[in-house]
Amino acid sequence: MSDKSAEFVGDIPSHYDHGLGPNIFVDFADRLADLCSSQKSEHVLELAAGTGIVSRRLRDRLHPRTSLVATDLNAPMLEIAKGKFSADENVEFVTADAMDLPFEDDTFDLLVCQFGVMFFPDKTESYREAARVLKPGGRYVFNVWSEMSENPFSETAHKTVAQFFPDDPPGFYKVPFHYGDPEAVRADLASAGWKDITHETIRLKKSIKNIEKFATALVYGNPLIDEIKERGGVDPDLIVTEILSALRTRFEPSDLTMPLSATMFECRV
Repeated sequence: MSDKSAEFVGDIPSHYDHGLGPNIFVDFADRLADLCSSQKSEHVLELAAGTGIVSRRLRDRLHPRTSLVATDLNAPMLEIAKGKFSADENVEFVTADAMDLPFEDDTFDLLVCQFGVMFFPDKTESYREAARVLKPGGRYVFNVWSEMSENPFSETAHKTVAQFFPDDPPGFYKVPFHYGDPEAVRADLASAGWKDITHETIRLKKSIKNIEKFATALVYGNPLIDEIKERGGVDPDLIVTEILSALRTRFEPSDLTMPLSATMFECRV
């Protein structure tokens, strides 16, 4: 994956983990980990593990002898993830591209991916690659964001930053929220040979934790910050201030409670 929208490097991982994690990732991570641990698995592979938000929950729920391999394209993300585990917790961290996994065929009985599929440049091919490393009968459990309108924090951030660059608005937020139609996902899975596909759309009401840190992470906690710096001429902190104001305007009437929506999939090879 060479697209810059998938490059979470530099200071991005820390902002991602501390500012975005508590607000938009942890609740879905709990649900994903619960589904993964509902059946016994011996060898588990996590794709796009990021800073280990799901990894930590998986390790807590899986049997201690179950091996867990956490992968991500971005080594700096995995460095933060490693800090959440002790050396004896049976977790291996591997920098790997989900489009070209460095594992043998039929290696794992469970694959997991939280909010990573949307960044894969060829969805159908990524599903074929996932199927390749799974044992017959193995499961793939993953989730994708619903569209921006159902996750208005993203819509707010996207529209606010665009006001600073009307001739060339940064497009990062279009990437994670472009794959929200469950039927489109199911069609891609079927094309890649997956079967027994089920999905559930989960809608939450989430109280924003530390709105200042959240606003900062919406700029600094993903590759949007690189798009801003590439364009130049605008202090990113000014954009943070405007996003903070926009978040307050939008969510203070609801006591800083925002809707979140994502769809969770479970399928088998």
